[in-house]
Amino acid sequence: MAARWCLWCVSANMAVALLLSYGVPSASAQRKKEMVLSEKVSQLMEWTNKRPVIRMNGDKFRRLVKAPPRNYSVIVMFTALQLHRQCVVCKQADEEFQILANSWRYSSAFTNRIFFAMVDFDEGSDVFQMLNMNSAPTFINFPAKGKPKRGDTYELQVRGFSAEQIARWIADRTDVNIRVIRPPNYAGPLMLGLLLAVIGGLVYLRRSNMEFLFNKTGWAFAALCFVLAMTSGQMWNHIRGPPYAHKNPHTGHVNYIHGSSQAQFVAETHIVLLFNGGVTLGMVLLCEAATSDMDIGKRKIMCVAGIVLVVLFFSWMLSIFRSKYHGYPYRFLFKF
Repeated sequence: MAARWCLWCVSANMAVALLLSYGVPSASAQRKKEMVLSEKVSQLMEWTNKRPVIRMNGDKFRRLVKAPPRNYSVIVMFTALQLHRQCVVCKQADEEFQILANSWRYSSAFTNRIFFAMVDFDEGSDVFQMLNMNSAPTFINFPAKGKPKRGDTYELQVRGFSAEQIARWIADRTDVNIRVIRPPNYAGPLMLGLLLAVIGGLVYLRRSNMEFLFNKTGWAFAALCFVLAMTSGQMWNHIRGPPYAHKNPHTGHVNYIHGSSQAQFVAETHIVLLFNGGVTLGMVLLCEAATSDMDIGKRKIMCVAGIVLVVLFFSWMLSIFRSKYHGYPYRFLFKF
């Protein structure tokens, strides 16, 4: 009996010793982990108070974004803002990103749940290589737990880079809702006021003769301009805020036509507007050639010019359509 009691005591002492030997280092490691996390959050908060978008190089990115522990999300914009890169889209995206970060920094709901950061190619090319990234700008959400998933990369080509669109994407990925507050822009009201002043001045000067208000040609031209602007995609640009064009930072090649039917560039809408205008002008010349009272020689010239304009610009328009809708089998005469 005594031998059993001694054996039980020895076993219990060994169990306690093992528990203490493994428990104490575990608690120490936990305290160290919490201390490292607290230092990282404090450092990020200090930088955010100075500048809402934190500029990071390779070392800062690996230590504060990639390395654990981390209980916060980081929205990182990978860009190329140096002048010699000539990335116009990067500058436009940076302006929207700054507006979004400022809206979050100075909102009443601001917490340390998410931070905004930026990695410039000339300051962190090693980060681009580590992530196998070959285009800019790119937005990636690095979540508080785990690695970024497919949905954590922002679809810039589809959604555009407006602050409102990025804020919706952040809400989907982090459950943090950011109300975008833009700085006041007086250009729109000033232009509207100037336009109204010009119209009012013209009406006042012509107050004795108001027949110009019933000019069919003037109203037809105004309606035609509105139709061309809407059919070219200007309203889509206003809603989505797409980039003007896309330049590959490595090859320097600039794309003015988006390769997908789900998105477009601002430059693309200007090109489509020009082509629609050319087709319209050609049709007007054909109609005038058929109904005008001018001599037959001038009418023939107008007819030929109208046919050339319609064929040329419609061919180019169809060429753009084929480049966006891959597999479309038909084409016209000329390729844009």
